[in-house]
Formats: sequence, C-alpha cells, structure tokens
Amino acid sequence: MANLKEVRTRMASVKTTRQVTSAMKMVSASKLRRAQEAIIRIRPYADKLFEILSNLSESLDSLEDNPYAVDRGFNKILIVSINSNRGLCGAFNTNVNRKALQLISDDFSEQLQNGNVDVLAVGKNTFDFFRRRNINVVNENDLYNNLDFDHVSPVVEAIMKSFVDGKYDKVYLVYNEFKNAATQLLRTEQFLPVVKVETKNSATNVDYLFEPSKEEIIKDLIPKSLKIQFYKALLDSNAAEHGARMTAMHQATDNATDLLKALSLQYNKARQASITNEILEIVSGAEALNG
Repeated sequence: MANLKEVRTRMASVKTTRQVTSAMKMVSASKLRRAQEAIIRIRPYADKLFEILSNLSESLDSLEDNPYAVDRGFNKILIVSINSNRGLCGAFNTNVNRKALQLISDDFSEQLQNGNVDVLAVGKNTFDFFRRRNINVVNENDLYNNLDFDHVSPVVEAIMKSFVDGKYDKVYLVYNEFKNAATQLLRTEQFLPVVKVETKNSATNVDYLFEPSKEEIIKDLIPKSLKIQFYKALLDSNAAEHGARMTAMHQATDNATDLLKALSLQYNKARQASITNEILEIVSGAEALNG
C-alpha cells in the first residue's frame, strides 16, 4: 500500500486537474452558446439557398452556363478536412481525420498513388495528421481566430477558382455537423461540382424565370451560395468542437471526482493502519518495560 505522502501528493494533483477541467468546461459552455446561436441562425438560410442553387444548376441549358457544375471525372481531388486547432475534445479530431483518410483510401486510392489527392487542412490537428502520412497538404488555414464570412470568402474563392481552372475535378468537405452538445455527426459532402439535392418539398422540375439574366445569376448567386455552404460547415464544426470539448471536460471532471474519492478512502485506510501500528508499538513497548 502506498504511504501517506504519496497518496497526499496524488490527491493534490487530482484536485488541481479537476479545477482545470472544470474551468475548461465552463469556458467551452460559454463559447458553445455563442457558436450554437450562430449555426442555428444560418442553417435554414443556407439550406434553402443550396436547394435553389442545385435546382438552378439543373435548369441551365448547358454546362458552360454554370462552370461550377462541370463534371470532369475523378482525376484530381481536393479534400477539405475541417478540424480544430486544439485537442482535449474527445474523439472530435480523430473522427474527422479518420473519415477523411477513409474517403481517400476507399474512393481515391488510385489518385493518391499518382499524387493527385490534395488535402486542404482547416485546423492544425488535420495539418499534422496528414503531413505525418506523407499526403500533400495544400495549406493550413487558420480560420477560427477570425471566424466570419468576410474572412472565409477568400479561401472559398480560391477553391472555386482552382475548380473552374481545372486544377481539381472534385472537391469534398469532411467535417462534424453540430446536433447538440453531446452529439456530433460526421459529414462528407461533395462541394464541387454542384450536385442536385432532392428534397421532400421541392418539385421534380422547377421552371425559373431569370431576372436580370442567367449570366448575372451565375455570377452572383452561385458563388455566394457556395461561400455560404462552406461557411456553414465551419460554423457547424466550430459549435461541434465546443460541444465535444465541454462534454469531454465534464467527463474528465467527473472522473477526477471519482478518483479523488477513491484516493481519500485509500488515504484514510493508510492513515488508520499507520495509527494502529503506532498503538501496537506503544503497547508492545509498555509490555516490554513491565515485563
């Protein structure tokens, strides 16, 4: 059995850890509230805009009318893996990294062997993960320090330009969708080319009247919609990260509390045993003197 000093040292260490995890839980809860409000506000708008975008893409006369819907096959692939810059959030980062790696291994193994798979890392964790596996990482975009639409737009514009110029044939997003504080849903979405999404409320054929013209619509609405979709994925991931971290820190705090109780019981037993030994030594010494 460990001596009293060792147990006291462990108890002090666990108490300090519990204070840290409890503080991190409260910080994440505060950040989660703001992040949750942001994603809830933008989600209905983004979903409806994407529905219009996909139907609009179907209604155009030719692929030349919409350069963002051109299907050129699977030669050059870009995977946008959206993760966090920090850890201590459970399996949040690991799940996204594994999902992106599984997507590459299962669907684009031939392209990977030919060096035609790039990863756009959003978050330091993803950057380090794929760099260790010798997969080409295009850039590490630190978007979370200033997560707003104006800051995100240039990144999306660069991705869209790369697609239109033929540098990439497919662009996929891999991220965690926020459901609630305890649940995150892994999502893999084809970002480019734009694909039609079937919805329950949408008609099979949508007849659009273009005003002022199709060209103006393509020039303005489609790029804006793509930027909104990318921005929504970032907000989803940001809210999911804070939810995952809050849950992880809550569990860590509970585990520290349980461990502290076990150590307290161990300390009391060791202290009781020490006192009993001291009493026995005194009694034995007294008997020896009397004898």
